[in-house]
Amino acid sequence: MYLHDKRLQFPVRVEKPDPVFARALQQAIGGVEGEIRVCLQYFFQAWGQRGPSKYRDLLLQTATEEIGHIEMLATAVALNLEGAPLSEQEDVAADPVNGSVLNGMDMRHVLSAGLAALPTDANGVPFDTSHVYASGNSAADMFSNITAEATGRVLAVRLYNMTNDPGMKEMLSFLIARDSMHQNQWMAALEDMGGVAAAMPIPNSFPQGKEQEEFSYKFVTTNADGSPPEPGRWNEGPSIDGKGQFTPEQIRPDGQEPKLAPPPPNSGAQKEQMDFLGRGVAAVKDMLS
Repeated sequence: MYLHDKRLQFPVRVEKPDPVFARALQQAIGGVEGEIRVCLQYFFQAWGQRGPSKYRDLLLQTATEEIGHIEMLATAVALNLEGAPLSEQEDVAADPVNGSVLNGMDMRHVLSAGLAALPTDANGVPFDTSHVYASGNSAADMFSNITAEATGRVLAVRLYNMTNDPGMKEMLSFLIARDSMHQNQWMAALEDMGGVAAAMPIPNSFPQGKEQEEFSYKFVTTNADGSPPEPGRWNEGPSIDGKGQFTPEQIRPDGQEPKLAPPPPNSGAQKEQMDFLGRGVAAVKDMLS
């Protein structure tokens, strides 16, 4: 069950409406780095969470907060659209030097939403949940969440630097602060589970004795001339999980050349493919005779 308060989590005010910035804010709503993404991600992770209830509670608390962030951003979009020009003539008359701001607006803010936000990104692409990750593995989900909050914070910082409106900077600085907290809380959850080393490799419930262990900690280099990779933490020294030693190795073809079965007679293949099959059968018969 979820409760609602009419008041926003943090004040949202716009001193000078900017329809073009309203379009940019859409990325923070429906973009792959946006609030709809993390809201749904945390909810679905929580609803499928098996194990200690404290992790489900953590996810639900944060997912519910993210609904409020969507509301804040939708309000900011609407406020930035107030007074937006509704025609080319209106805009040109208001600003004959710089031309029409309509060219930089999302036209659907006018045509489809009546000067309101949409569940889309800055290009008007609807959010389609393809970047909602809920694996059922607590550690894997926490790593996904850290990444989501990190890219969300990058976006919020870029939006902050894009506007000179004091109200928008104030709101975005709040969202940036919440991203800071959320990054830290997901890291804290991993620590609570035993830490990064204990979590890896994910899933840590699979016995490593069943994997091809000679390849578990080799950094594969693909340089055509066979030269070694540039030295880095990922190709020398102990592995992060403490269970192996990083070593570089030139890639090599240990497998076989793929040989696929011939096409079925009624598969729609070319006759040359069928002829090839016939020649192959004839060659085998000749060898046997």
